[in-house]
Amino acid sequence: MRRADRLFHLVQLIRGRRLSTAEFLAKRLEVSERTIYRDVADLQHQGVPIEGETGVGYRLGAGFDLPPLMFTQKEANALAASVRLAQAWLDPAMAGDAEAAWGKIFSVLPPAARTAAEGVPLYAVNPDEATQRSLQRLREAVHARLKVEIRYRDGAGRESRRVLWPLGCFYWGSVWTLGAWCEARRDFRNFRVDRMAEIEVLDDRVGHEAGRTLADYLRAVKAGPKPP
Repeated sequence: MRRADRLFHLVQLIRGRRLSTAEFLAKRLEVSERTIYRDVADLQHQGVPIEGETGVGYRLGAGFDLPPLMFTQKEANALAASVRLAQAWLDPAMAGDAEAAWGKIFSVLPPAARTAAEGVPLYAVNPDEATQRSLQRLREAVHARLKVEIRYRDGAGRESRRVLWPLGCFYWGSVWTLGAWCEARRDFRNFRVDRMAEIEVLDDRVGHEAGRTLADYLRAVKAGPKPP
């Protein structure tokens, strides 16, 4: 990669995140951390408002922008594939937003890149509509930080009602699950979305109690077995 291209990508990476460490940037650009320190210093010297310091991380100051992006053919193909997967596996509202975003990107692609993107041989089969609707309700509950009550059927066909603190929706390659704090079990649990017979979004808000957050859940998942 030419140095000019590397500097351009470096700015893109920094402006795409709240805080980027030199270690992260070095891995993404496949260079040493020392090279990142030198490149950042050069960009700052040229007037690019990169804030931060060695050992902490970098971010881009307000008011800085770059010329409109041009996508390579490979990048356009990757975006086309991503949107197809999104349309198939996300809920209807978010799938529609992904389609609208892709339309804006597609409209500015060069003709050759458009043709290549349309011909990407990657497709996904839609889950049933009930699962998609449930996924949307759960995602909205997570975003609003509202508790949900579900009627759930486990793998053996046993039914139960649970009040949950929804933390996030996770796709495991074959099924969607809701990661949540279960009030009945007083612990984290994973619930398959396709096994939820009823979902009621409650007026009660999810709290900020230590040990029951998304970060705590992710640590628990990392330490234990993954759900099916």
